[in-house]
Amino acid sequence: MPESKDKISSMDYETAFVALQEVVSMLENEEKSLEEAMNLFERGQQLAKHCTELLEKAELKVQTLLDNQTVKSELEE
Repeated sequence: MPESKDKISSMDYETAFVALQEVVSMLENEEKSLEEAMNLFERGQQLAKHCTELLEKAELKVQTLLDNQTVKSELEE
């Protein structure tokens, strides 16, 4: 069931977030063996880390664009 880290790292944010929600739902609503639960938990951690990294990259890009716009505006004045 758990996907390789390579497959998770190729997911876009929306896909990874939906997969994370599915993992949480499975952990909350379905009875699992300890091994299955641990595998799901590990996958959830990988998905959460990937989502966080994608959000941080997007935030950095937005900040860079805003900073560039500010510099451009200041140069035009």
